Amino acid sequence: MLDFHWLRVLVETATGWAGLGIIAVYSFLIAFVLPLPSEVVLAAPLQLGVGYWGELSAIILVSGLGKAAGSVFAFHLGQEAKESGPVISFLRRSRFDVVQWSENKTVEIAQKYGYIGLAMALCVPGFPDTLSIYAFSVLEEDYLKFALATFAGSAGRLVLWAAGAEAVLAVI
Repeated sequence: MLDFHWLRVLVETATGWAGLGIIAVYSFLIAFVLPLPSEVVLAAPLQLGVGYWGELSAIILVSGLGKAAGSVFAFHLGQEAKESGPVISFLRRSRFDVVQWSENKTVEIAQKYGYIGLAMALCVPGFPDTLSIYAFSVLEEDYLKFALATFAGSAGRLVLWAAGAEAVLAVI
């Protein structure tokens, strides 16, 4: 298994305006290829001089946009995969049966809730975004709605994490 610890450390130590670029690239990559947690971006000590809320807002905005861009790339790959029998066959034979998993849970959510379901699935903290994005990309067809749902879900997840952290710190 590949070790992406260095990438997490890079995000967790990202500072300045270049740090926002690192967050954008990381968020783009986790949307379509890296099964890493998106919440890591909240640890970046940007030090932009805009205060805590300004930095938090910048992180959420940039990460959401990065993930939306990555999801559109994944969406395109998913659209291509719909046309490719060998891709579906490969996924069925893989160690983690993505197709069965998506058929069991994600397909049900997508059919019932559509793009709102995608946004809700992406709000679940700690769950790899890549699985949800690819499962939905095979089912849906509208690039703009897909990107907007991904942005909303990604930003929603980060807001939930930040609010949870604030609540814990208030208790301590």
